Amino acid sequence: MAAGVVVAVVLVALVFIGLWKLLGDAKGDKDFLPEGDGWWGKGEPSQTPADETIRPFKVPYSPETMQDVRRRLASVRLAEPLEGSRFHYGFNSTYLQRVLKYWAEEFDWERTVAVLNKYPQYITNIEGIDVHFVHIRPLGVPESTKPKVLLMAHGWPGSFYEFYKIMPLLVEPQGPGATEAFEVICPSIPGYSFSEAPHKQGFNALCAARLFCKLMERLGHDKYYVQGGDWGSLIGTNMAIMRPWCVKGLHLNFVTVTGGLGRLLPSAVLGPWMPGLFGLTPTDIKRVFPCTQLLKNVLLESGYMHIQGTKPDTVGVALSDSPAGLAAYMLEKFSTWTKRENMDQEDGGLETMPVWVPTGVAAFPNELLHAPRAWLASKYRSIVSYEYMPRGGHFAAFEQPLLLAEDVRSFVKKVEELAVPL
Repeated sequence: MAAGVVVAVVLVALVFIGLWKLLGDAKGDKDFLPEGDGWWGKGEPSQTPADETIRPFKVPYSPETMQDVRRRLASVRLAEPLEGSRFHYGFNSTYLQRVLKYWAEEFDWERTVAVLNKYPQYITNIEGIDVHFVHIRPLGVPESTKPKVLLMAHGWPGSFYEFYKIMPLLVEPQGPGATEAFEVICPSIPGYSFSEAPHKQGFNALCAARLFCKLMERLGHDKYYVQGGDWGSLIGTNMAIMRPWCVKGLHLNFVTVTGGLGRLLPSAVLGPWMPGLFGLTPTDIKRVFPCTQLLKNVLLESGYMHIQGTKPDTVGVALSDSPAGLAAYMLEKFSTWTKRENMDQEDGGLETMPVWVPTGVAAFPNELLHAPRAWLASKYRSIVSYEYMPRGGHFAAFEQPLLLAEDVRSFVKKVEELAVPL
C-alpha cells in the first residue's frame, strides 16, 4: 500500500515538475529574477518605430463574423458519445448539440459586446506586441482616500472577462463606513483575447510577467498588489520575484506545490498518520489524500497542457477553424474545473525561487489541486493570509466573486496593518 502511494506521488511530482519547467517557470536560486528584455513583434526592433502610447479600445461588433459562426455551427458534424459516458471522456456531444443550438439561434452577440465594453479598455505596445488591458478607477471616493492599485491576472481557458463580476466589488468601497477602494488593471496575456500573440518562439510565463511589470510602470505605478489564479498565479509569482520592491502583496487562488521530492515525499507518505509533524491540517488531509486520487485527477486534467506545451499548432488548427471544437475544448474545463463531480452529470452540471513579498492564498475546495500551507512555505516566505474557502473551484473570480473580493480585501488590510518593509 505504502509503495503504491510512493509511486503515485513520484509520478504526480514528475508530471508537474516536467510540465512546469517545459512551460516556463522561474528557475534558479537567486532572491530575484533578472528581467532582461525581449522582442516579440514581427521582424526586428529596428524595423518598427517605438510607440509607447496608450490607446483606448472597444471590442468590435461584427454581424459578418456572427453570420460566419452560425454558418459553421449549422454544418457541424458530431460523433455520438458512448452510452452513459456523461462527461467522463470530455465534453458530451449530445449536450454539446444543445449548446451549439443556443449559440446559433439565441445568443445575443451585440448585447454581449456591449457588456464587454462596460469598462474602459486600452491597448499599448510592449516589446513589439500590443497588450490589451481593462483599467478601472474608483469614482465618488473621498479625496483623502488613496485607492490601492491591484493588477489581476487571468489564466487558461479564461480571459479578462473572468473579473467582470469581482471588479465592481473591489473598485468601490463595500459596506457602511467603508472607505477602501481599488484601482484595478486586468491585462490580457499575450495571445489571449485582444492582446497580440507573440510572433517569435520562446514566450513564457517569465516574459508575460516582465510585460505586465512594464505595463504597470507605463501606467505610472511603482507600488501595487497582484492577484491571480491558474497562469495568472505563476505570472503574478514571477512579478513578485522580479520586482519585490514594486509588488506590495501577492494574492493567489491557485498555487503549486513546491519544495522538491525530498521534502514532499515524507509528507505525502506519512502525512495521513502524522499530520502535525508536517504542518498539515484536517482540511489538508481531506483534500490531498489518498494520493492515488490526486494522481488520477492530474492524469485526467493535464493532457491538454502537454499538447499545448509541445504541439500547439496541431490542435490550434481545429480550435481556430471550428467554433464547435473551441466550445467543447474550453467549456469542458469550465465544467470539471468548477466541480470535479460535474463529470458525473449529463450536462457537465514545481520547485522555484522564493517569493518574499507578503502573500495571501485563498484555497477553494473544488480547485484542481490542493496545496497545504505547510507545502508552500519553502517558496512563499511571507504568507500572511491562508484561508480555506467554503465553496468554489478553479475559476474563483467568476464563480465566487463575493468570497474572493472579501478575501482580497482582508489580505490587503493585513498587509497594510503589518506594514511589512519592502
